[in-house]
Amino acid sequence: MNSNQEPKEDYKTAMGQRLRNCRLSSGLTQERLSELLDISVKHYSEVERGITGLSVEKLIQLSNILGISLDYLLKGDKDSEIIPSQIADIYHSCPQEKLGYFLEVLRNMEKLMDDPK
Repeated sequence: MNSNQEPKEDYKTAMGQRLRNCRLSSGLTQERLSELLDISVKHYSEVERGITGLSVEKLIQLSNILGISLDYLLKGDKDSEIIPSQIADIYHSCPQEKLGYFLEVLRNMEKLMDDPK
């Protein structure tokens, strides 16, 4: 086994923790996310606790719902940014000709956050 790989149990637990953090940062409850995924709350809860996993189809749905990369969700790659689902939804619903404006607003917000005033 490669030294960068986690044992199977640790992998599920680590993924569940990342998933929980992303869900909370997106303002979603376990009930709502399980509804969006069309799975039971019990099953979803077990995923977050690292007891069970999800199908590839459900992992892709999660990635889309939460606006996160599969690399981050599955492997914890730090280079894969977490984008709150609300921002991802706005971005994806934005007409192509207006995307530049949307990105400019985000850049200006970033400048405001960096301003020491």
